[in-house]
Amino acid sequence: MEGILIPISLFLSVFGIFYLYLSTRNKERLALIEKGVDASVFMRGRQRTAPIWKVIILNLALLLMGIGVGVFLATILDHYTILDDAAYPASIFLTAGVGLFVGFKLTKNLDKD
Repeated sequence: MEGILIPISLFLSVFGIFYLYLSTRNKERLALIEKGVDASVFMRGRQRTAPIWKVIILNLALLLMGIGVGVFLATILDHYTILDDAAYPASIFLTAGVGLFVGFKLTKNLDKD
């Protein structure tokens, strides 16, 4: 019985967040329409963005390359230094984070084009 409560509460939390987001957005848009605001305010910020598939592929590729470089760097550190098990997670997380940061910077440049 207790094992089912966690998935149910997780589902209800996610559902509640989405419901509040969508209902609030709907009420805000209806209030703007009642005031006579042009509908173009709803599309602001969507005109000059890169396609989402390009962003996902770019960030995923850089993340996987960062993990690969991290494993390679950890193997070198393990072989040539006295660092034992701490080298692997540290270098993997460090290079994966660098890869995601580079992906973020490249995504900003992708949006400018």
